[in-house]
Amino acid sequence: MSIKLVAADAHPVFLLGLTKLFANQEEIELSAYCVTAAKAREAVRQIQPDILMLDLNLPDEDNFQLIRDLQQNVPDLKIILLAASLNDEQTIEALRLGVEGMLLKNMPLPLLMQCIRKVAAGGQWLEKKSIGQAFEIMLKREAGARRVATILTERETEIMCLVAEGLSNRQIAEKLVLSAGTVKIHVHNIYSKLGVKNRVDLTLYAQKKGLV
Repeated sequence: MSIKLVAADAHPVFLLGLTKLFANQEEIELSAYCVTAAKAREAVRQIQPDILMLDLNLPDEDNFQLIRDLQQNVPDLKIILLAASLNDEQTIEALRLGVEGMLLKNMPLPLLMQCIRKVAAGGQWLEKKSIGQAFEIMLKREAGARRVATILTERETEIMCLVAEGLSNRQIAEKLVLSAGTVKIHVHNIYSKLGVKNRVDLTLYAQKKGLV
């Protein structure tokens, strides 16, 4: 029984190459190819493929949100991410979502075939060059979050991260639907609990803990 595949990529030339690659592959059936996330969503709904090969740069929506939606609505679907390059944040998010495969587009074609076979068989294929540093960042963030969780409340942690992102008290108040006075009190309490004196120190603390 062949592996049913849907490919979604913003570059038609790349899709054309995949079409030619799979034309003579009996074990892999390229059932559809798409250039937008909306088309990919529809193709998955109609075809119910075994695997979706997804370009991280589709133009019409947040591709990670697309992955979340598909995982919820089509739980048996396996997803392989394709990208010209993967930064740490993209890799971390992909790992958190539990995607089955990550590949760079410049990989040799035999590796692509191996990846598809392994993922179809229930395995996982990760881009080793990309995941090493990402794992380190994830572990640092988790350790930092555990440390902060023993000191700050959930709301205080949320406000600390927003301060570290550069938001003013008023902006934080608007984002969290709080009064500016309430935010100011929270910030003062955060300073006291963490032993920092100002927003710069707080930002440095959050960065050191890997929270931003």
